[in-house]
Amino acid sequence: MAKLTGILKIEGTLQDMTFYKTQDGHLVKTKSGVSGDRIANDPAFIRTRENGAEFGSAATAGKLLRDTARLMIQSASDNRVTSRITQLMTQIQTLDTTNARGERKVSLGIVTPEGANLVKGFNFNIKSILGSVLFKAYSVDTSTGVISLGSLTPINDVKAVTGATHISLKGAFAAINFETGENEIQYTNEENLAIDGVSTPVTLTPIAVPTVVGTKLFLLEIAYFQEVNSVQYTLNNGAFNALSIIDLANPPI
Repeated sequence: MAKLTGILKIEGTLQDMTFYKTQDGHLVKTKSGVSGDRIANDPAFIRTRENGAEFGSAATAGKLLRDTARLMIQSASDNRVTSRITQLMTQIQTLDTTNARGERKVSLGIVTPEGANLVKGFNFNIKSILGSVLFKAYSVDTSTGVISLGSLTPINDVKAVTGATHISLKGAFAAINFETGENEIQYTNEENLAIDGVSTPVTLTPIAVPTVVGTKLFLLEIAYFQEVNSVQYTLNNGAFNALSIIDLANPPI
């Protein structure tokens, strides 16, 4: 794959070259000379088939996570979140020591301590990391999904963003079965606070505990707002909003 640096920008196919535009600029790639039938059947491409099968499985698991947390991701994510989640699922998949290459599963990798550690702390908006936005310790009750932050003083405990007058904090308790595809998410109350020196006890409680049996994920979002004439508007279309998986609990094996 090559990158165009000249003034002539082309999109489309020219002979064996395909020109296309991405967020990284104008790129060009050559057409593959290997047929799909050969890749699917030739023993020489067995590694390619294995990689393709596992990539597809990881992408499916990533989509399941994105679909589960879709409403929160819409307000707090970067433009590479899909590929980053797929990459995360690929890493988790390699931790499956039960199945052979090409058949490894996210559902088996995520229940390992290493898999859980990969998921904990994942940030959906790489431009706004929760740890660089929130300076207050929090705790999670993994049986109820309650997130406790104690007494929060926004002017001291939250990163100051130019133009922001308020923040909101919201949590979620999700359960995903990466084997069956079942998923459920329950949201907490939302606490909206002025960015000032007033200390407020913050406890985020899900409206219910998910009934799906699977991996439990606990999410925390901080969103910034600007108040104008008593109406709060999302600041810069959510570019500063942070959303992270702050904890994880797997069912007993």
